[in-house]
Amino acid sequence: MPPGGEAVGRTGFRFVSLLLASLSLLTTTSLAADEFRSPSLTALRVDWRAALDQLRTEINSRPQVAGDFIFAPRRSVPRYDPRAIPALVQLNAVSSQFFTGIARSAVPVLLPFDAAAYLEAQRSGAPQSLPLSRYQADFNPVDMFDAGPAGYSASFSFEPGAGDGMPSRLFARAVEVQITGSALIYDIADPTGGKGEPVKPLAAAYPDLRRFIREGYVRYAFTRFGVAYVVSIQCLDSVAKPRRLACKEAYPVAERFLKALRVAGGQRMRPLMDVASNVLDRPAGRSADFSYRPSGDIIPNTGYRKQGGHPDVMAYAQIRFPLEKAPAFVRSQSYGKRDRNDGLTAYPWRDNFCESRSFEVWQCAGGYGHQGEDIRAAECPPPGEGRASCDPKQRAVVAVRDAIVIRSARDQAATLEVNSRTEHIRFRYMHMNPQTMNADGLVNGRIVTEGEKIGVVSNYLDHPAGTSMHLHFDVQLFTRDGWIWVSPYITLVSAYERLIRARGREVGPEIAGTPQPVAHALPDDVIKPDLREGSSGEEN
Repeated sequence: MPPGGEAVGRTGFRFVSLLLASLSLLTTTSLAADEFRSPSLTALRVDWRAALDQLRTEINSRPQVAGDFIFAPRRSVPRYDPRAIPALVQLNAVSSQFFTGIARSAVPVLLPFDAAAYLEAQRSGAPQSLPLSRYQADFNPVDMFDAGPAGYSASFSFEPGAGDGMPSRLFARAVEVQITGSALIYDIADPTGGKGEPVKPLAAAYPDLRRFIREGYVRYAFTRFGVAYVVSIQCLDSVAKPRRLACKEAYPVAERFLKALRVAGGQRMRPLMDVASNVLDRPAGRSADFSYRPSGDIIPNTGYRKQGGHPDVMAYAQIRFPLEKAPAFVRSQSYGKRDRNDGLTAYPWRDNFCESRSFEVWQCAGGYGHQGEDIRAAECPPPGEGRASCDPKQRAVVAVRDAIVIRSARDQAATLEVNSRTEHIRFRYMHMNPQTMNADGLVNGRIVTEGEKIGVVSNYLDHPAGTSMHLHFDVQLFTRDGWIWVSPYITLVSAYERLIRARGREVGPEIAGTPQPVAHALPDDVIKPDLREGSSGEEN
């Protein structure tokens, strides 16, 4: 067999296997339309030997500290014991001062942090007052860092005027740069994935690097040590303005970031395993009340250029429903008046993932959509009859999973990231009040537990009362193109069924127009809605 033939054979075998699995999935889905499936994921094999070779080269560039690192493996301890690679233990000890938990990453952590330069400066008696940006190519100290069994994510900022040799720009604020490295990749049918253009100045350092603009970010995707890495900056492919970052002004910042990447830490762990797609268990008992229209069945003519929605039978994660109590309603907040059903707080639910917005969404026809689903809590019932008091401004929003929070104090949205041996997924919440989230400590690095209250349903969009009282909820998966949005509709249906402990009923267009009751029999703490609700004229 010629050199590399074995690898090609394995790649070809895996391609055929994935193709057959995809065909099987399509067949199964068509035979059982009411089945929900979990996603499949590919586990990448990490080449730690290559990572150590790069780290050795980086450390040896600083002779004063090169002798401090022990690269010879310790064979007296188990293979996956951290002590087996002393150089990584030493590196993690340095980097963890600035990147908490870096040793939890199961992939080599690439960051714009020059550990060798930092150690050399300390050895030379450099004052502790020197800014960390001195060792980070002028990028500010990390804003967010998370590491775990699937990989890591981090975000840095770059101030206007920072960095020698950087071109001037009109954008007057700091530019945020994000990076994720992951050994878990979601397998999704993505016809727009894998595209991009090479970046010639970086071709020698990153042979497979590709640059592309997708879903509001310029992205730089590459593979190193067998791991998928993506660097991204949120921007608009438009004319530069002081308050709007044009992607062309983001390019030099991203490329400076890429040039500065060094091995900053991580730890060899037991290899991850591929995750197969499976049919999900659903409650056996049927709900007398809960019904939902099919995924992709948005209100007619509300998609981009009046196109329809995107059917997706995937429940991308098993989550706790994001509102504390039922009943709750996934319904359009922008086009509710066009729906001929009972109103904003009535069954059946209706998908609004691909409603027309200015946001790029790869799953939606024409490439634009809503990115997520709007969820409305039931209206408070009239007082009396022994009911507990109900405040419409205190409807609790809860964490859907044990996760780490991604949110700076100025952000209107809060994101929860799950980083485990079987998942690398994000859940974003919008329209909660930022000042309240700040007061509650819902900011970068906080750990939340599934079911924990993290806020209340509100109407914040740039300012209080900027939209209707609802929660926007969306889901992002990590792929070789980075974090991309997928429809959370079936994920929410599945979560709601577990909340009410009963299976919902999918209704088609021919029967969905029949008014449906809105009160559940289970569980005992369900709030009874006001049946008079649904006449709101709010559009957002």
